[in-house]
Amino acid sequence: MRSFRVARARTAAYSRAMDQSHAYHYGVMRRAIEAIDTAPAPLALEELAARMEMSPAHFQRVFSAWVGVSPKRYQQYLALGHAKALLRARHTTLETAQQVGLSGSGRLHDLFLRWEAMSPGDYGAGGAGLEIRHGRFDSPFGPAIAMGTARGLCGLGFAAETGVAATFDDLRARWPEARFTEDPDVIAPWVEAAFSGRGEARLQLIGAPFAIKVWQALLEVPSGHVTTYSDIAARIGAPRAVRAAATAVGRNPVSWLIPCHRALRKSGALGGYHWGLPVKRAMLAWEAARGEA
Repeated sequence: MRSFRVARARTAAYSRAMDQSHAYHYGVMRRAIEAIDTAPAPLALEELAARMEMSPAHFQRVFSAWVGVSPKRYQQYLALGHAKALLRARHTTLETAQQVGLSGSGRLHDLFLRWEAMSPGDYGAGGAGLEIRHGRFDSPFGPAIAMGTARGLCGLGFAAETGVAATFDDLRARWPEARFTEDPDVIAPWVEAAFSGRGEARLQLIGAPFAIKVWQALLEVPSGHVTTYSDIAARIGAPRAVRAAATAVGRNPVSWLIPCHRALRKSGALGGYHWGLPVKRAMLAWEAARGEA
């Protein structure tokens, strides 16, 4: 029994170290993204490392540990031109995704997702009678706020740009009549599965019927690929409702697992992102780099 407790303690310590490592790496990446965004031209490794107050060798190691490619290559992934190239070369229409068997109940990030939608009547009641557990977690993209019901995660937001308190208030306001309890241990296994790509993350989607259709369409876009708001509108049978589809994408309550970061404007521009464009760009670059590493 003692050896089991020691092993479990070591596992917990390792998990905490990994969470701290992810948060640290994202902090470096976030500052690097800001430096790249404000630079008139691509930055050399030495200059970028100096702005991060690191040696070039250490900075290179941090980059490689986080994303698996060089800072130079990563800058290419972050550039707007890459988003346009991704749209041209790796744009997967939702019809194609469906034909190859990609769906909300299939594989996503090598993670099995099981999801169900709340009834329109329950949604209209603002979550009345629903108990939602919540907690703060570290993620590869900075601090995250996760919320879940007994049936699965219903909220996942990122606070690197918006702040922890504002992110929590944003998610909570979506279900004003629900009862909220801070209890991260209950939902931790689903959150861990979401970011590690191992295990099962269950979802309970809480939204209007039109939004549910949009979120289901997003689940059909594979990692490393992108789609457009117009494609999404067409996929759900409302080709003229592009603006409404874009609004529903922005209201996605379970970011990352429902990959709203993969939706771009038809021009190839990134468009908006509810939790901040630097987070969206980091997510796209993270996926693209891992797809080609």
